[in-house]
Amino acid sequence: MDERLTLEKIGELAGVSRATVSRVVNSQPNVRPEVRERVLAVIAETGYQPHLAARSLASNRTGLIGLVIPRILQSLFTDPYYPRLLQGVTQVCNEHAVILTLFMFHSEDEETRLYPRVLRPGTLDGVVVVSSQEEDPLIARLAESGLPFIVIGRPTDATAVSYVDVDNVTGAETAVSHLINLGRQRIATITGRQDMSAGLDRLEGYRRALLASGRAIDEALIAAGEFEEGQAYEAMLRLLPQQPDAVFVASDAMALGALNALHSAGLEVPGDVAVVGYDDLPAAAIASPPLTTVRQPIRRFGALAVETLLNIIETGSEPPRHILLPTELIIRETCGGS
Repeated sequence: MDERLTLEKIGELAGVSRATVSRVVNSQPNVRPEVRERVLAVIAETGYQPHLAARSLASNRTGLIGLVIPRILQSLFTDPYYPRLLQGVTQVCNEHAVILTLFMFHSEDEETRLYPRVLRPGTLDGVVVVSSQEEDPLIARLAESGLPFIVIGRPTDATAVSYVDVDNVTGAETAVSHLINLGRQRIATITGRQDMSAGLDRLEGYRRALLASGRAIDEALIAAGEFEEGQAYEAMLRLLPQQPDAVFVASDAMALGALNALHSAGLEVPGDVAVVGYDDLPAAAIASPPLTTVRQPIRRFGALAVETLLNIIETGSEPPRHILLPTELIIRETCGGS
């Protein structure tokens, strides 16, 4: 770093005041987006790095936010969903000159031991929690601590908690309604985890679509996949004796497992069984055949979570922010219809 670089010098290069540069560096509001981008571009070009201790003393903030990965997400490094989510998180952190600290737990014992570090006063300015499971103890402890936080994925008890999510019920309902409109009669589903709102809501959307069309719910056509490709493969094989002619799968990773099971059983997709996934990960477009799926804006999730957390840090947690993003059905070849 060039020691001669100061807030005044950065302001001069960006054509703004020292105060404006300070607001950008400290992730404060009331800076026009184009001005913020210009200042951040100068900071990136010059390699200027604000002195974190000085920033902390001046603003009573650390310039650090935490990203908490619960132990239930063992698929973090194998499911393509999570790297895309993290891209959005880190993008906004970089834009606002905020340092991201990762807390990843592998066991209940680790969570118990390390939660106090997350909650320790003066350590973090705020926390992003990824995909909370039902009755996650961290959510209650964060609420009691007063530390600003936001959850990616609606908690099952979300009344007083800020979160960003997609409308999973409507997304799933749209997917299953599409299969119904194509004339499919025995529509199965492979569900995600039922201790997470995404799994619960996508199953609810499946049920609503069938009931809206006047169909009964056949529990024999519902199999658990737990958001894991291998378990979805086995779930699809368990469903085959029920002779489904379509299956809605609650994630793309699981849908790929279901496709492999259908291929290994000698069945044609979509001729024998139509398949719809959920996420629209890159692998969906190159699956064999290309996968019809419900697109959710995964990178935007992560980015919007950090943007909202920074706003909570600035303005307070009341009222809680409940943000639901829309989904889009992307029709490809696994349905056999448009």
